[in-house]
Amino acid sequence: MDELENTDRLTTKAVYDYKLVRSALDRGDQKAFAELLHRYRESVYFMMLKMCNNKDDAEDLTIEAFGRAFKKLEQYSPDYAFSTWLFKIASNNAIDFIRRKKQMTSVSIDNKVENADSREHSSYMKSTGLDPEENFIKKQKTELVRLLVDNLKPKYKEMIELFYFKEMSHEEISQKLNLPIGTIKAQLFRARDLLYSALKNSKEKY
Repeated sequence: MDELENTDRLTTKAVYDYKLVRSALDRGDQKAFAELLHRYRESVYFMMLKMCNNKDDAEDLTIEAFGRAFKKLEQYSPDYAFSTWLFKIASNNAIDFIRRKKQMTSVSIDNKVENADSREHSSYMKSTGLDPEENFIKKQKTELVRLLVDNLKPKYKEMIELFYFKEMSHEEISQKLNLPIGTIKAQLFRARDLLYSALKNSKEKY
């Protein structure tokens, strides 16, 4: 009740957002997650684009922002608008990303780009089996997963469709797309955390 009273200071739009948040948390309503994403995806994307000045990075950061927000949704309170809270998460994540990217760039210059790439790819190729997060995602072929996949860049979307929905192996995807296995694993890994974070918030039992 106390939280509902706090919504008195919010705009009509913000109150509606809060109701979506409660629906997502209390009932595991995936449509509520989906509506929150649709309502703010474009706004978050343009904020990310302004911060990093790179369309590909902005798209990735947008998806990551929603993944982080959905994972922390229980921490949101109606003392302020959901959009304010979401934009803060997105902004902080983008700042961290830009800082890491600058560090990686300096390391690559000092140690030669090809060596850095080799280390990056090897980190994704240490294990050939599925980890618990990947197994969880594969089992949750839900509307929310489809929604999130649809919002990924085409190069990610196709590989996730093949891996999680058509259950093709890394080797099979490599042959189909004519891409190195290391590249496929790296790009799948980039999208996996978002999907897992969003799905963990669903309280529906499968």
